[in-house]
Formats: sequence, structure tokens, C-alpha cells
Amino acid sequence: MEFRYYKMPEGSPILALLGEKWLQSYGRDVDFLHFHNFLEIGYCYGGQGDMVLGEQNLRFKASQFTVIPKNYPHTTNSDPGTFSQWEYLFVDVEGFLREHNGGGTPMRTERMIQKINSRAFLVNVKEFPGIAKLIRQLLEIMRETKEYYLEEAKGILTALLINIARENHIEEPEYEENEELEGNVTIPISRALDYITLHYMEPLKIGELADWSHMSETHFRRIFSAYMKMSPLEYINLVRVRTACEYLKKTDVPVSDIAHKCGFNTLSTFNRNFKQIMGSAPYEWRKRPENFEQQLLKFQIHSEAGW
Repeated sequence: MEFRYYKMPEGSPILALLGEKWLQSYGRDVDFLHFHNFLEIGYCYGGQGDMVLGEQNLRFKASQFTVIPKNYPHTTNSDPGTFSQWEYLFVDVEGFLREHNGGGTPMRTERMIQKINSRAFLVNVKEFPGIAKLIRQLLEIMRETKEYYLEEAKGILTALLINIARENHIEEPEYEENEELEGNVTIPISRALDYITLHYMEPLKIGELADWSHMSETHFRRIFSAYMKMSPLEYINLVRVRTACEYLKKTDVPVSDIAHKCGFNTLSTFNRNFKQIMGSAPYEWRKRPENFEQQLLKFQIHSEAGW
């Protein structure tokens, strides 16, 4: 397994790999998979061959495109004796969406990021003409680099990421923030959310959050529940479970240790809350195909700067 890392151009969330260099025989003398530190979007103009996405072996041809999350093992191999023509966009999804609050609210932004990174796919342009059109627009914008091209590219990129997130459906409860409440509620609730983010791994009492937000406990519970559409304890457990998901995906730490790291006193409490929120037990969730980063732990990995 090889880690091919890229550095984004200063001020840009997009790195474009364009031109004749990417007309080549892919996979020559390569018998291993690789992964990147950014989302990879590839557009195939010509040629054919095999593509490995995680544990999938697929055939590729012209007029197809790929969307491959960061840390997702993959490789491209042209048929023997043939050349294939691709162009690529590498995207700093997390940095871009979090900086611009791309989901509209912090919680929606994080769900959007999770959906974008939930799977890799290779599809025909005719299946998803809208996404394909946005990819081609971005490629041309990055190729021509006209005045204000980055500003234009960021607008197109937002639309592209939204469409990818819509296609990558994740079954999870939809918790929406209530944006219709008076603005003076936002600041104390935001303070409480920040406090939970910093202290979710500790024993948390609702009274502490109320004090931090300068409210009585009764008033805090009512306002928090109205604003977040869930109780304070439900939100605390949601943060803890989502943090646990990151450990389950990216490490081989035992489930009992993860439960403790995420603020659950007992494994049974962790298992109950995890299943309630995610729909399955932690050890079952860890084995799902979309939690591909867990598979990286099986390989010996060396690093190399991207092409």
C-alpha cells in the first residue's frame, strides 16, 4: 500500500492534474494499491482497463468518472499495450466546507462531509450528467485560469460537493437545527456546543452546561431542545458516538477502549447508545464497506509525494 500525498496550492481548495501527462498506460509495473490525503475526482476521456476501488474490481472506459474519498485504497490499470486518458481534481473537502460552512450550519456541514467521504464510485457520464457537467466545468476553469478563476471554481465546487453528498445517502437520524429561533439564543447554545466538543470525554452534567450558558437548568433544557431538536443528553451522546465512529473506522483499538475514550462509563451504555443512533452494534458497524479506512491497518504503507 502506498500513501501518495499532495499539497494544495496556497489559497485554493483544488489541485488540478491536467494535460498530456495523464495520457498514459496506467499501472505499469505497479502491483499495489495507493491512497491520497484528499478527495480524488477523475474524468476518463479515452482508453479502457481495470480499476480497483477497495475490494471492488471494475472495468473503466471513456466517458466515465470516479469520486474517491481520501484514504480510500485504489489503483488504475490500463489494458496491456493501451493508453488511457484521464484528468484529475484533488479537493480539500473538509477544509473547504468547514471554512465556508458549506452545509449551512455546523452539524449539517459535518453530515455533508461524512456523506461525501462515505464511498468511492466509478460511473458513466450518462448516469449522472449533472455531476459530470460540473466536473468538466471545474477542469476547464482550472485549465484556463482566467481572472477570478478561483472564485468561480469555489462556486462550482460547492455545487459539485452538494450533488455528491446527495448521491451518497447515509441512513442516520436527521437532526436539524432550528434557525427560526431568536438570534439571542444562538450565542449561549453555541457556547454549550463548544463546551461539549471540548469535554465530551468527561462526565458532563446538564447543570454545568446551563451555568456555562448563563441559564437556569430548566430554561437551558427547554431552549436547547427547541434549538437542536434533541435534549442536551441526546446531543452529548451523539457527539460521543460520532467520535467513536472515527476511532472504529481509522484504528483497531478495542471497542471497550473506544467507549472509555469517548466518555461512556460502561460498555453496555456505549453499545446501547451506539445502536440507537447508528442502527447497529459497534463491531458490526466497523465491518461495513463504507468504513474503508479500517482496511488500511492491514497493510504495510510507505509514503510518496503525488505524481
